[in-house]
Amino acid sequence: MTETDPSLFAAPPIAEQERMVEAILFATAEPVTVTELAARMPHGSDPAEALVHLRKRYEGRGVRVVKVGDAWAIRTAPDLGFLMQKETVETRKLSRAAIETLAIIAYHQPVTRAEIEEIRGVSVSRGTVDQLLEQDWIRFGRRRMTPGRPVTYVVTQEFLDQFGLESARDLPGLKELRAAGLLDNRPPPGIGGLPGGDQEDEDETEEGQSELFED
Repeated sequence: MTETDPSLFAAPPIAEQERMVEAILFATAEPVTVTELAARMPHGSDPAEALVHLRKRYEGRGVRVVKVGDAWAIRTAPDLGFLMQKETVETRKLSRAAIETLAIIAYHQPVTRAEIEEIRGVSVSRGTVDQLLEQDWIRFGRRRMTPGRPVTYVVTQEFLDQFGLESARDLPGLKELRAAGLLDNRPPPGIGGLPGGDQEDEDETEEGQSELFED
């Protein structure tokens, strides 16, 4: 009886695993989790360890290996983002109501519609929430264990990827937003906890839109 060569079942060297992870991330537009990487790689591979080496190798380069939520992706270095502007085919803009609603969800998640309305000081139209859901920037969270069991909203991995965040904990504070010129001196709804002021209209126009949430 011929013995099976153990090397046939051994995991590839870590350098080869690193190349495999690099190939998968490069060819996949959406972020990929470690579990998904492991499912594609040979038995015994350690994609988490390979990611550590790959991320270090890309430090200081034109692209980076970044963590997006619980997944990983290869993205353009933030300081070189301006070079990609000509590649933008479609620009999606959000109304002021949608921007305020998205900010509240990002900074207060998980949050219910009633809580959003309490913070903004006005009602939230179905169209505003539907727009954010359609763009995959928010999703339904768990229902609250309160009377009526209202649904909550949270931001998505697509939202984090859009703004280069590892998690919602990395959202900038008021000082950072103002220093970047993205906010005026008026505390924005949902961050400072102050009401929005104007009543939202179902057919609200895009006047007064901010560049903060433009794609």
